[in-house]
Amino acid sequence: MTLDDLRVFVAVCRAGSLSAVARELGCTQSAVSQHVKRLERETGVALLERQPRGVSPTRAGRLLEAAAAEGISGLDLAVRQLRDLVDGESGFVRVATGATTVRHFMGDAVVEYRRRYPRVNLEFRTVSSGRGSFDALADGTLDLAWTTLGPPVRGIEQRVVAELPWVLAVRSDDPLAGRERLAAAELADVRLIRLPPNSASAAQLNASCMELGVRFAYDTNVADWDTALLLAELGVGRAVVPELSGLAATGELRLIPLPELRPLPVGWAVRRWEALSPPARAFADTVERFRRTPGR
Repeated sequence: MTLDDLRVFVAVCRAGSLSAVARELGCTQSAVSQHVKRLERETGVALLERQPRGVSPTRAGRLLEAAAAEGISGLDLAVRQLRDLVDGESGFVRVATGATTVRHFMGDAVVEYRRRYPRVNLEFRTVSSGRGSFDALADGTLDLAWTTLGPPVRGIEQRVVAELPWVLAVRSDDPLAGRERLAAAELADVRLIRLPPNSASAAQLNASCMELGVRFAYDTNVADWDTALLLAELGVGRAVVPELSGLAATGELRLIPLPELRPLPVGWAVRRWEALSPPARAFADTVERFRRTPGR
């Protein structure tokens, strides 16, 4: 029994004629009959009965026709969807990220991607940690994770897209607001807003400070970079944060470079680049392209 046998059989049942199907397929009536006979040998029952004009399915034939038609329809749909996936025209892209990431790294890229691939379903998921993102990538729950990158992780491939310099965010009337740059040691006695202590960005900031022999003190904790910036702008405290895309000293906020601190590497983590679907690869490439051509 082959898929062609089933296709021909369904066509015969619908046309009620072996000769009509033969003409449609450009073959002989005998060839069409052979497809039906092969099915009858496989199932062990008669599937067609002759009528004064043409043929009609037996009770067994109607059962097989209904099942075959449904299966063929499903297979045809799957094949079309697979072709769309290969072409990158449709499908799903599941990305681990958060509002801060979308705002500062992906906004323009998402708009462009949606314009080019309107049938792709973009799904953004918030994952509490880099470890959680890696676990979700490993079990196939996610396609891509935008994260702070660090040491190699078994079974995960990482690609640096940007290295973000650190800045001190302060209110415009802060005594440090007029400085063009600051040494890390100058912040040793300054109480800061703490980034999430279990985050990769906080860990890398601490490691960079240790290299310089500097230890920061904190008096306020926040869950993300945007909250730290908002509190700094309100004058609640000072925050050491990465210099985010599109972020500039505006209104009451001032950003002072901290060039001694090692930049923060951010980018994509995937299970295997070569195994990414075309839509997922296209999304990753779009984000990288916009990141490397700011203001586009």
